[in-house]
Amino acid sequence: MTDAQTIERLRHIGWRGQDLPGEGRRLARVVAQHRAGYELHDGEQVFSAQPAGHFLKRGLDPAERPAVGDFVEIEPGKPPHIQIVQPRRTVLSRAAAGERYERQVIATNIDYVLVLTGLDGDFNPARIERYLSLVEGSGAQPVVVLSKPDVVEGVEERIADLKARLPEGTPIHAINGKDPASAAVLAAYLKPGDSAVLVGSSGAGKSTLTNTLLGSQRMAIGDVRSHDSRGRHTTTYRALLQLPSGGCLIDTPGMRELKLTGEENLDLFADIEALAENCRFADCGHGSEPGCAIQEALHDGEITPERWRNYLKLRDEREEQANMLESRLRRQRGGRPAAKPHGPRGSREREGW
Repeated sequence: MTDAQTIERLRHIGWRGQDLPGEGRRLARVVAQHRAGYELHDGEQVFSAQPAGHFLKRGLDPAERPAVGDFVEIEPGKPPHIQIVQPRRTVLSRAAAGERYERQVIATNIDYVLVLTGLDGDFNPARIERYLSLVEGSGAQPVVVLSKPDVVEGVEERIADLKARLPEGTPIHAINGKDPASAAVLAAYLKPGDSAVLVGSSGAGKSTLTNTLLGSQRMAIGDVRSHDSRGRHTTTYRALLQLPSGGCLIDTPGMRELKLTGEENLDLFADIEALAENCRFADCGHGSEPGCAIQEALHDGEITPERWRNYLKLRDEREEQANMLESRLRRQRGGRPAAKPHGPRGSREREGW
């Protein structure tokens, strides 16, 4: 097979590069990760592989290990071994649970993040804002997908309120995940060579939608609790699937905790931050101070109390995570401070990522 044929084959699973590994190695994409190893796809078939020894060293940042969506160089063997992770063009990650700072990669080399939320008891605009804050720095485009519009009333009002809360131009689609005709609107994000990751709470309908897009019942579907519309984890690991449309979809387990990494800009709340920065009082606490720009905006309905509270929550969490990251990097530097500030809001330069 010629290099041109190999590259064309890899295009079907999202490869955007022009070069191939040197002799003795080949390129494949990580489609699943298990305790026992990885599943890879080379554009023709799926096969198992193991990570090379340097990926197993203690103290290695988990974000440097192969993740679902990565293109990797492998050496032949029984089984083949992953030697190199190709540079990632986009990365969706979150901070892992626990007191110790650690970044968890959700998916890489993706074009779109489909944020799926049920319009039933699962509907939570604040959680959608949290998802979109995480997506901001990934390099991928967020797409809000609202499922189960057939089981609730007031769908149009909920969509209108959400549109008013999110940045202008954010794609929002209400679909019936069981209906192929309804789900067809997502074809624009799943074209040949495109890659998308599907995220959302357990019970939102990710596996149902995935099965509809696949045209087969490949993903297990669980029951949903009646009191909060949440489900159990039917998807237990991330998996990249090739769709009939020609695109690739990464299905993920439901995420109960979405911790910011500390590097978010919170562009989602650019209007609030602009008001705060232009407040007449440089040290304003935006509480009861007379003439406060934030309080005036709240009084006039320019921003809602709920959105203001969610901004404060995410801002404080970002700063806490940023401090944890800085402490970790300072230890790696032997106690030396960061070299220079990062960004207009005074957060410090991040190193080692």
